[in-house]
Parts: sequence; structure tokens; C-alpha cells
Amino acid sequence: MAKDAIPTSRLRRSSQVGRLAATQAAKQMGTRATNVARSDEGKQRALAKRQLETAEQIVAALGTMKGAAMKLGQVMSFLDVGLVPEEYREEFQAKLAELRDAAPKVSFKDMKKVIEGEYGKPIEDVFETFDPVPIAAASIGQVYKAKLDDGRDVAVKVQYPGVALAVKADMQNLGMILRLMKRVAPGLDAKALGAEIRERIDEELDYELEAQNQRTLARIFRGHPFIDVPEVVTSLSHEKVVVSQFVAGRGFEELKQLPQEERDRIGEIVFRFYFGCMYRHHQFSGDPHPGNSLLLDDGRMAFLDFGLFKRIPAAVAEFELESARIGIAGDGEALIAHLHRGGFIGRPEYYTGEGILEQFHDLTWWYTVDEEIALTPEIATEVMIQLSDPRSTHFAKMRHETLPPDHLFGRRLEMLTLAVMAQLRARGNWHRIAREWIYGDEPDTELGRQEAQFYAAHPPAAVTRG
Repeated sequence: MAKDAIPTSRLRRSSQVGRLAATQAAKQMGTRATNVARSDEGKQRALAKRQLETAEQIVAALGTMKGAAMKLGQVMSFLDVGLVPEEYREEFQAKLAELRDAAPKVSFKDMKKVIEGEYGKPIEDVFETFDPVPIAAASIGQVYKAKLDDGRDVAVKVQYPGVALAVKADMQNLGMILRLMKRVAPGLDAKALGAEIRERIDEELDYELEAQNQRTLARIFRGHPFIDVPEVVTSLSHEKVVVSQFVAGRGFEELKQLPQEERDRIGEIVFRFYFGCMYRHHQFSGDPHPGNSLLLDDGRMAFLDFGLFKRIPAAVAEFELESARIGIAGDGEALIAHLHRGGFIGRPEYYTGEGILEQFHDLTWWYTVDEEIALTPEIATEVMIQLSDPRSTHFAKMRHETLPPDHLFGRRLEMLTLAVMAQLRARGNWHRIAREWIYGDEPDTELGRQEAQFYAAHPPAAVTRG
């Protein structure tokens, strides 16, 4: 089999992952045995080394799979939840960034068959020109640059051949991948993460649905002063191919090197786009990672990739906003009652007003405290730990909590948006910005004033589904 082919056999793919899991289990058992004769410092150093080796094995495994499992790698690539010790973190981040930005390629010969199979005609009859060298790779496809007969440059996202079968195999193997991940992240809720991926992966395989999602947001943000969602070419978007306006810009690794003031501005745009979509428009991309945005030459941020997408009822958004208002007001008893009514808390007697406010603060302080916050990866790590990790000071209470399905993707968006902003080390009074959707306040920043003018001319309620 050619080296760029996707292994779709569950047996073959299981053996790849199973060998990794078995190898790491043996290594860690050996490390523990050897540690009996080591000093405390030596023990920590040896375990740290094994932890890094396991993390690198995960990167290698995810990088070869190209299906749903690789999605985990993309999330891990910018969300630092203490996967590796501090001294190895930068090296591990770099390896994961390579996975995010340079996914394995499939030959153009095979990709061309997918394109021509979707259109039922030769590729030259559809596009004026088509560059066979991919410009980007997504978790389940590759992106190419082409030109239409009318002169427009377009991005053509094409699904890997056989990826649907590969994804189904990944779904069977997901448990093994997650067990590998638990070796370096013991607090990982593998069951919840696996259920989330299984639920949404079928939608990601349908590029016609993705085109509809993108078309909706492109309509919402058409003419926006600092947010751009590329327009979709509907007539050329099929189940395995989606065609949209081509945009060129600077990627995330370059953005992290910009001066502080520019990173602050980008952080605010990222915050406004993801949180604003959820609370203003009640529909949002569920995948806010750095590879899905570009800084354009005119200063706008372009947001890409809407395969993982969520729509929520207005009542769900309002419930979350009311939770924020009660928490900010400091009324712990009212917050317990509110969360109980919403299905988050089953046994309110386990909670105190003071305790629930401490938990609320630990999860939301970065945008509910009225002060300038300089975000860092360490802040994102701590918030994630407090949300879901056994190291959380609230973990005992969490056993009595649930997360209703309609709120699951909102919490994911919140955490991953924080992670992106933290990687930028953006500064800002995020609370003053959030007050625009929490309370309907007038904007406090220049970007906010520009956006307010835009929405005055384009009321969000007037936007319909694309």
C-alpha cells in the first residue's frame, strides 16, 4: 500500500494504536519499578521523560490517522492542560503545532478522483486553473487554490478518499487513543470527549452542511469592520467538496510574534467573534483553534472551517447570560436555584451560596471581573483544571453536576477560545467587552464601537439561516 494511503481496516488501525498503548504501559511499569531505587528528583525526572515520550507517541499516532482521532491532536495542539511538565511544554507545543499545520498529505491523483466524482466531469471543465499543491490540510481533507472562469480565486476543500471508512474505524479505536492520552492527562474525561466527537463527526463529513453553516455566517458578517467569513460558491459545493472565496493572510504562529498591542487587538476580535456568535446569533463554530483564522492585510480577521457547528435555542443563550448576571451580582443562593432549575445541579443541598460563587469565579473570572487581565497559557490551564480535572478544588461537588447537551458546545467554545487568546498572551478588560452581550451595555473599546455601528445597520435578529 502506498505510504500516503489511509488505512481503513479497523484491525490494522487498531494494531497501530494498540502497539503504542502496550509499549507505553510497559515503559511506565518499568519506570515505576526502577523508581524504587531512585531519589525523589530522579523519580520525577524519569516520569517526566516517560510522559513526554507518551505525548510524542500520541502525536505520531494521531498524525497518521487523518480521521476523527486527529481532531483530538488539533485540540491538544493549543490547549495546554498540563499534559507535559513545564520544562518540556514548549517542545511539546511545537510538535503538536506541526500536527495542526502540516497534516499528512494524500496524492493529488487520488484527490482529483474525488473532485471529478463529485462533479461528474473533468476538473478542467469546472475550474479555469487548479493548483495541485495543497495550501492547507484539515483533519479530514485538503484545501487547494483554484481560479473560476469569471476570474475569482477560490479555496477548494476536498475530502480525503476513503476517509468516511477511516473515521468509522477511528470511532472504534477512539477508546484506545483516549487511554493513551490519559497517561499524560489523568484528569481527562475520556467518555465525555469520545461522546462529543462521535456525535458531531457525521456532520463534519457532510461538506454540503458545512457550506450551509459558512454561508449563514458569511451573510451575518458581510460588511463587518473587522471580521470576515469567506463567501461560499454554492453551485460548486457538494457532499465531499466545498468551494469558497480564497483569502490570504498571516497564520497563528506568526501572530504570536506580533507586538503586544496588535496581539491585544487580535485577542479581542477572537473573543468577539466566538462569544458574539454564541450569544448574539445563537449559532457558532465549535472548533475555535488557531488554524481556523488568518489576519488579512487590511487588519480584518478571516475565520474558516465550519464543519463542527452548533445552533442553540435563544432560551439556552439567555439561561447562560442570566447565570453570569447572578454570579457577577454575588447572589449565591439565587445561582444555586437557577442552576438547579436548568438541570445543572441535581441536589442543591450539597451546595452553599459561598461555595457556588467560588466555583463560578474560578471558571469565569477572566471575563467576569472588571479589570484588565493579561491572559497566559497558565491561566487557561488553571481554568480548565477547575472545570473538569480531579485536581480542581470543586471536583467533589462536580459529581453532583451535569451538563445538559445544549450547553456542552458552549462550554467547549468558552474554554477553547480562552486557550487561543491565552496563546496570544492578549491583554484586555474582557469583562467590559462581555457586558455588551451580558447586559446590553454600550461598548467600551474602539472595536466595540465599530461593531455597534455595524449591528445598528445590520440587526442580528434580522439575519436568517443561510
